[in-house]
Parts: sequence; structure tokens; C-alpha cells
Amino acid sequence: MVAAAATATATSFSLSSTTTTSASKTLKPQLNNLSFLSSSCPSLKTLSARAAASSSAASGGGSALAARMVSVPPAMKPQTSLDFDTKVFKKEKINLVGHDEYIVRGGRDLFKLLPDAFKGIKQIGVIGWGSQGPAQAQNLRDSLADAKSDVVVKIGLRKGSRSFDEARVAGFSEENGTLGDIWETISGSDLVLLLISDAAQADTYEKVFSHMKPNSILGLSHGFLLGHLQSMGLDFPKHFSVIAVCPKGMGPSVRRLYVQGKEINGAGINSSFAVHQDIDGRATDIALGWSVALGSPFTFATTLEQEYKSDIFGERGILLGAVHGLVEALFRRYTENGMSEDLAYKNTVESVTGIISKTISTKGMLAVYNSLTEEGKKDFETAYSASYYPCMDILYECYEDVATGSEIRSVVLAGRRFYEKDGLPAFPMGKIDQTRMWKVGERVRAARPPGDLGPLYPFTAGVFVALMMAQIEILRKKGHSYSEIINESVIEAVDSLNPFMHARGVAFMVDNCSTTARLGSRKWAPRFDYVLTQQALVAVDDNSPINRDLISNFLSDPVHGAIEVCAQLRPSVDISVTADADFVRPELRQASN
Repeated sequence: MVAAAATATATSFSLSSTTTTSASKTLKPQLNNLSFLSSSCPSLKTLSARAAASSSAASGGGSALAARMVSVPPAMKPQTSLDFDTKVFKKEKINLVGHDEYIVRGGRDLFKLLPDAFKGIKQIGVIGWGSQGPAQAQNLRDSLADAKSDVVVKIGLRKGSRSFDEARVAGFSEENGTLGDIWETISGSDLVLLLISDAAQADTYEKVFSHMKPNSILGLSHGFLLGHLQSMGLDFPKHFSVIAVCPKGMGPSVRRLYVQGKEINGAGINSSFAVHQDIDGRATDIALGWSVALGSPFTFATTLEQEYKSDIFGERGILLGAVHGLVEALFRRYTENGMSEDLAYKNTVESVTGIISKTISTKGMLAVYNSLTEEGKKDFETAYSASYYPCMDILYECYEDVATGSEIRSVVLAGRRFYEKDGLPAFPMGKIDQTRMWKVGERVRAARPPGDLGPLYPFTAGVFVALMMAQIEILRKKGHSYSEIINESVIEAVDSLNPFMHARGVAFMVDNCSTTARLGSRKWAPRFDYVLTQQALVAVDDNSPINRDLISNFLSDPVHGAIEVCAQLRPSVDISVTADADFVRPELRQASN
């Protein structure tokens, strides 16, 4: 569970609850002016619940100079506020850094409300069996069974798919009407959860739309498809509603914590939800019911556009790509400076995925710093000061590539290169754990005592926390809500993803995620490795002075208090990931170090 150490800020944080009974079921966004350099992107007039697009500001100069102009002011507030109405669930108001946000708590005691939430839904079609499909289908099925609902959860797959066997093992079958052809499943479902890869969505969306029943609901767990449509000046057809429930963790985590939640009520992965298009007033409660059924400890509101920007960006940042690049750069530095390979691995990967993540999860980022000796704090500050702006430089570029559609286009094109075309060979994703570092990791894990969280290495901690804070700042200045910022930059990293790298290395973490995430991690990890090596570590070697304003801003940043509030909204349960985990992707199930 994520918590934070107490801070010296004077900002008050509070939780209050209210139950709404309004017949209105649409989100009500409000957006203030943004105070960060922002890129413009297509904005479409839709029936969506979304914030208005921010206006463009003039571009800054060189990244290092521009970055120094956006140092974190303690009183910074998030820019987006979202409200919603529900007839079925209890809505609560939380206050994060003086900013009201609205959430719905989860828990198995709410499963009894699912029949009301899913009123009018006879069949939920889960399309695809990748990262999210197996987890969401099984969680929905089990939750609805617990609620004694007669809603059918049916898996839809393309004919000949090898995933039919996997779905059958999970309890779905053609005989009982819970497994079938993708197009028949879409045509026969009242709620269609489109969980195929983003690249596949981009290539098949027209056929999907044509098979949707009038007045049905399209459910997404990622806003990628909206971004793709926007890049072509298009929007969703108007004969069905469009909602999203987006778990802040990979599919295997969604399933694993749901299963653990049978013993600890409310254990699970937090989710955001969005109502992009609501044609009959049912969308909000159906989306919330979907999230509750997945086992989300709490569900917060966003927009489909804000979701895809923060999510695609976050995957390439601290969640996957950046942390991979970070540990590669530091492992190489430590060994080049004479540290043994085993110790270098422990002081990079084991430190980040073990004690640093555990400390941030249970006590917050400040606790990492405060637990160090005075000499350790100096090493932390040196690393933090040297790494913050180089990390922000790449993160800033990445966010704008996502916001302008460039990164979305890159994913679509990469998916098409998986197959032979134009006389050129196929280029599927290659392995990412074949270098010496990851072979050393196998040896280290094989000898690791049970429960060992590795050493708290101050320099590694300083680089990792600088990366985390730089990502928080980008999202904050781009107008994302604190709920979204904290989940995409902190909770998902330390509670959902890093435990997988701790269990079996970087590929076990990255390749249990979606195709879009896997592609992005492979593309951006080398950028973070390079910038840290060429800029941050060079600055350290040059004995560049510590930027005291950066350290002061970190210690007093109001995000620490906001994380503390979010920590109150979920139980203290850690995901259990073993080397022989059977809830992961089939090709990653073999027992291995």
C-alpha cells in the first residue's frame, strides 16, 4: 500500500463522502488555465466527459535552461477537476493539495450492487486474451457469480487463435456459451470490452464498430483508440456509448490481487474511469460497476484523452522504459568503477525493486531520504540534483510525442512490422534480458534469501526518486489530476510493476504488459540510459554543485501529502509474485530465476 511520511507543508488533506441520486450520469469536467509549455493536439466535439484541450504556449529554448524555469513551487495545484453522478454507488470527495476530486471505493461488499449497475446488460463480451483480457474476464465472471447475477461473460477470439485453449483452461467454453468467435461475440453483447492490442484496434476498429448493436456500450481499458481516431480527425459513431475502466497495473496484477482480495476485502489494483459518450444515461454506473467487479480498491474519474496521455507516457517513463534504462546505466557505472557484478546488481535492480519500492509503498518518498545516514543523504542529493533535469528532458519529449499522436502512430506502424510486407522480413519484438547484467541477476536471485529486499543504496535511490518526481512534475504541469498522477507515477510503479522485476528480471515485468507498453519500453529505455550516462553521471564526475532549490522543493513538495491521502483508500496488502507464478502470460509461466 502506498503511504507517505508526514510533511511540513501547511496544506490540509481531507476525505468526505456523499451519495448522489441525480438522474444525470455524465462527467462534469472543469479545466483551469495550464501554466506549462503545452503542445496543441486535435480536439473533437463529442458527447464525451473530458476537459477542454489546453491552448498552446510558445516553445521554450534548450531543455536544461527551460527546465530550470519550471522548478516545483510548493503551492502547485493540479489543473483538472472531474465530478460525476451515480445512482448505485457512494461517491466520495477527497481533497488533494486543496483540490477536490471524486472517487468510489471498491470492496467485495459492493458486489451485491452489480445487478443494479449492470441493469439492461445480458452479455458482456470480452474481446482478446492478452494482458488484460484473462484477468478482467475472470474477475468479472467471479464477481457476478458472487452477486448471483445472470449476466453472461463471454470471450471473443479470432478463429484459429491459440488463446482458445487458454480460455478453456480458465473455465470458458463454447458449450456453455462463454467462448466464441470475436465478431459473433461483439454482435451479441450489450457491453463489449475491447481488450485486443492497441495496434490491432487501430487496424480493425471499423469492423468492430460495424458489429456493435445499437444502444450497446463499447468499453475500453486504454484511451489509445481515441488518440488514433483523433489523429485522423475522426470520432466514435453515435449509435453506442463509449466508456473506459483502466486498471493501473498489468493484467496479471489485476488478477493476482483480486484473488488475494478474497482474504482481504478491497485488495486489488486501482482504476480510473471515463465516460466519453453516453447515449442513454447508463454509462457512468455501468463503468463503475465494471471497475468494482474488477476488484478496484478505489476508482477515480478521468477523461479518455487524459488517460491515454498519462498512461502511454507513464509506461515509457518510470513504470517500464525509464526504470529499465536507469538500472542499465547504473549497473554499467558501478561495475566500471570497480564494484563486483553481483553487488552492482544488488545496488541497482534489487535496491529499486526491493527496499526502495517497499519504503515508498508503505511510507512514501521522503522516508527513503530520511532513513539514510548523513553521508548517504549527500550521495542521494548528488544523484538527485544531477538526474532530475536530464530525466525531465526525455520525459517532456515523450509526453509531447504522445500528446501530438506521434507515439501512437509509432505503435501502429511497429505492429505492422511484426509481419512480412513490402518484400521486407518480419520484425517481432526482440528479447531485452540477454545482456550480462540480467544473467548476473539470475545468479543473484538464485542465492537471495526469502524476503530479502536488497540494500538501500543512496545514489540509486537519488536517481530513482528524481525520475519519479520529474514525471510527477510533467503530469502536474500538463493538468492531470493528482489521483491520476499518483497512480501513474508512484502506486503502479512500486506496487504493481516493480515486484515483477524483483521476482524474475526486467523481461518478466515488461513482457507481462500490453503490446503498446512493451514497444514503448523497448523504444525509450535506451534514451534514459543514454541521457543519464551522458549528462547526469558526467555532471557527478565533474563535481557539479548540488542544486539546493531542487532538494528543498523535493522535501517540501505537496505531492507527499496527496500520496498519504491516496494511501488511506486501499488496504495494506502486497502483491505476491513468485518465480513460478501461474497467473502471468503463458509464455512466461515456466519456473525460472
